[in-house]
Amino acid sequence: MHRTLKAETARPPSQDHNAQQGRFDSFLHFFNHERPHEALGQQTPASVYHPSERTYPSRLPKIEYPGHFEVRRVSRNGGVRWNSNWVCVSHVLGEEYVGFEEVDDGLWEVFYGPVRLGRFHERVSKIEDDRGRKYRKNVLPMSPD
Repeated sequence: MHRTLKAETARPPSQDHNAQQGRFDSFLHFFNHERPHEALGQQTPASVYHPSERTYPSRLPKIEYPGHFEVRRVSRNGGVRWNSNWVCVSHVLGEEYVGFEEVDDGLWEVFYGPVRLGRFHERVSKIEDDRGRKYRKNVLPMSPD
C-alpha cells in the first residue's frame, strides 16, 4: 500500500502544496471507495465501515492507585525524586503520575495505571525492566525541526 501511495501521489511531487494535497485526496477516495480489497472479500473499506458504538470520553479519567502505593509525578524530563536521588522513569510519562508498590525491603514494582513498568531497586536508584536491564540508551525527545 505504501509503495502504491508513493507512486500515485509523490512520484514526482506536485508543484505546490494545494496540488499535492489534491493528489492525496484523490488517492484516499479511490483507495477507500472504489478499489476492492482482498482482505475484505473484494469489498471497499467504505462499504464495510461503521462508526463505533462506544463514545470516546472528552477527558480520560484520572489514574488512581491503591492507598499503599507511593505515588510520584514524573517531571517533564522523565524522572522522579526518591529520597533526594534522581530516578529515571521515562520522558514519555512526563507530567503523569506513577505508582510504586513495595514488594520487598528496598524493592518496588513500578506502575503506570495497571501497566507494570519494571522493578525499582532503591539501593542503586534504578528501575529494572522485564529483561533485567537497569541502563538504557539516553534517548531525548525528538526536536521540533
